[in-house]
Amino acid sequence: MFLTTTNTGRCALARRYPALRWRRVGRCRRRFAATVLAALVSATGASLLSGQASASGEYQMKAALLFHFAQFVDWPSETFKDLSDPLTYCTIGDDPFRGALDETLSGKSVGCRPLRIQHFKQPQEIQGCHILFIGAGEQKLLRALLARVSGHAILTVGESDHFAKEGGIIGFCLQDNKIRFEINLDPAEKAKLRISAKLLALAKTVMGNPRGT
Repeated sequence: MFLTTTNTGRCALARRYPALRWRRVGRCRRRFAATVLAALVSATGASLLSGQASASGEYQMKAALLFHFAQFVDWPSETFKDLSDPLTYCTIGDDPFRGALDETLSGKSVGCRPLRIQHFKQPQEIQGCHILFIGAGEQKLLRALLARVSGHAILTVGESDHFAKEGGIIGFCLQDNKIRFEINLDPAEKAKLRISAKLLALAKTVMGNPRGT
């Protein structure tokens, strides 16, 4: 007899039986997500070369990548109260996505977690974030922002030059007309975040000591 469930059904069972981790399902999902992410990274080159590298097109791509990043990161168990707690994306300052991130994440979930988005104007407003995107417009505040969230279970993602080298965890960059990304494992370890080896394999550069899963 085989038990077939929808994602909603699996989440309900996981909440009822917390000892079940659904590891096999998680591995299958990550393999599929890795394939999708690899195709997306490759596709960005075609978009840029075809003249679609407008601000809106660029940030639609980055929004899609941000969604997939979350599927390859494990947060500490104490980060969430239960399986139904939302995974929260945050932006700071002027939102360069202009609604593209909200549109991309609308109605989606990562595992059993619904997705939520918060847009903050000031650094002191930042709270409740699991993924924090720092746009290029916040370059002057970058070090202060990274220092503010250092040690917290927050995946920092940015697009300014040398973002990862400056202490961010994932930094977007451009290579051969493709949107690529660099990963710095040192701040990830400090934040107690575990990054899958599948995501590390897709990165342009990996800094620090590889401890992906």
